[in-house]
Amino acid sequence: MPPINKGKEEHRYYLLPGMGRSNRRRRREILKWAIIVGVVISVLFGLLLWSVSRP
Repeated sequence: MPPINKGKEEHRYYLLPGMGRSNRRRRREILKWAIIVGVVISVLFGLLLWSVSRP
């Protein structure tokens, strides 16, 4: 008699730490804020360089 749970065994998978949905959502939020802060800092630095190099 063949095992009944063979199909379930083949489709079983394990999530490693950090692979859950909430962790992915948190990392996406951190990435979004990192990009926003990077753009703001580069604009401020560009304005600083522009104001220093003005005659």
